[in-house]
Amino acid sequence: GGMRSTDPNIYALGECAEVNGQVYGLVAPLYEMARVAASQLAGNEAAAFVHMDTPTKLKVTGIELFSLGDFAEGEDRQEIVLRDAAAGVYKRLVLRDDRIIGTVLYGETADGAWFNDLKKKQTDISQMRDTLIFGQSYQGGASLDPMAAVAALPDDAEICGCNGICKGKITGAITAKGLTSLDDVRAHTKASASCGSCTGLVEKLMALTIGDKYNPAAVQSMCGCTTLGHDEVRRLIKAKSLKTIPAVMQELEWTTSCGCAKCRPALNYYLVCDWPDEYADDYQSRFINERVHANIQKDGTYSVVPRMWGGVTNAAELRAIADVVDKFDIPMVKVTGGQRIDMLGIRKEDLPAVWADLGQAGFVSGHAYAKGLRTVKTCVGSDWCRFGTQDSTGFGVRIEKFMWGSWTPAKVKMAVSGCPRNCAEATCKDVGVICVDSGYEIHFAGAAGLDIKGTEVLGLVKTEDEALEHIVALTQMYREQGRYLERIYKWAKRIGIAEIKRQIMDDGERRKAYFDRFVFSQKFAQVDPWSERVSGKDKHEFRPMASVGFAQAAE
Repeated sequence: GGMRSTDPNIYALGECAEVNGQVYGLVAPLYEMARVAASQLAGNEAAAFVHMDTPTKLKVTGIELFSLGDFAEGEDRQEIVLRDAAAGVYKRLVLRDDRIIGTVLYGETADGAWFNDLKKKQTDISQMRDTLIFGQSYQGGASLDPMAAVAALPDDAEICGCNGICKGKITGAITAKGLTSLDDVRAHTKASASCGSCTGLVEKLMALTIGDKYNPAAVQSMCGCTTLGHDEVRRLIKAKSLKTIPAVMQELEWTTSCGCAKCRPALNYYLVCDWPDEYADDYQSRFINERVHANIQKDGTYSVVPRMWGGVTNAAELRAIADVVDKFDIPMVKVTGGQRIDMLGIRKEDLPAVWADLGQAGFVSGHAYAKGLRTVKTCVGSDWCRFGTQDSTGFGVRIEKFMWGSWTPAKVKMAVSGCPRNCAEATCKDVGVICVDSGYEIHFAGAAGLDIKGTEVLGLVKTEDEALEHIVALTQMYREQGRYLERIYKWAKRIGIAEIKRQIMDDGERRKAYFDRFVFSQKFAQVDPWSERVSGKDKHEFRPMASVGFAQAAE
């Protein structure tokens, strides 16, 4: 009962563990087993797993099937059955001593939560036996209506068995936080966020609570290849352990054989993010800039932007850039707003040679083309400035060296300003830091492009190490929850500023988990793509196009 195996030094839980002669294959008992095992490890030897009947719902689109408890035949049991073949409805209740011990519902499953509640509470149903099979909404003579059945559920009725979420918590969150989508409810309550079998009930609760404001069709699909939205696809990739693009398309019933230009880049990113140590990046599913690791220009040439850590450079690096410009006759050299140098007008076939020369000077890709970390802009900080309160330059360099190479849903730009005068313009970046005498004020969710928006204040921390941990955790939260091509400020508006602060500032354990997952992913991300291609990777991408005359073309 304490989840200790026959070897006293080994604990086991889940489908591999037989507890008192029984094996459980559902997630709700697994969570309870984990709670018991954790209690045992913490010294509570009295903690024990108690057998639990858990309702389950078939997770097949278009089939409504719910089962609960023990519905085998027996002499001490009685059955109430409703069968309507034409309507495709079958309901069966198994009773013993005027208590429900088992339920099977097909076609109409809205009353499953109510029957589960009656079984858990061992409610005497003798007074409602005549109408019991018609569900809760029929008690007292009301018309039979699935929505009415959900409305009649008490606030303490369990809706999400996986996470133990009751009706009152869901409706309370919808009302208090103004939630209008299923993804919002999942984010704030965790209902429907695990196996998804309670999704129908949660949607009915939303319709009852906010009326016409809830429109399930408002969830936009990723593309024409699927009816699923980005959030649902991300959830199912994790829930079903899908680790390749073909596996995702097959399991989630894509309507096309190989996807399209909208869904393939998104799926590639989600798989890179969720399985960094297992998924092999599919370069064919990336846009041209990310395939060739340079920005294509209007004339078909490319621009190259090497990384300059925190906007800092030196004489040797500048000489190397000048030599490359001369050697390859590069027509335009431009200082960027991100404190770097951009070389424009490079032919595609020359890119590997340009990168080779830059690499000899110590340069790596600046990812100026990437849905990832672009720049960490800095001011000169306390080392040089009369007003500087902290070493903003050194901290910016540290952030960039720690986080470069990471892929994100959309581009990420950062900045560190050494004082509130904000010379690095940190308050319009995706993530920014304003250094003050008492520490580091972390900002996020700014914009300075098509949309102009000042940042939100995440919070103030005292040390550089704390600031780095909070910034990395925030970025990882965005990596895991952001939709492909969704900038941080749009993600923050959708998730809620308060929720982000709660997870990053207030929940130290969760923040550390985000940080650790980012660090783990960086083991596989911090590989310079330029040096890889200098060594011959994807060399077919850089072959010059053949010049063919009319006669040859005609042949």
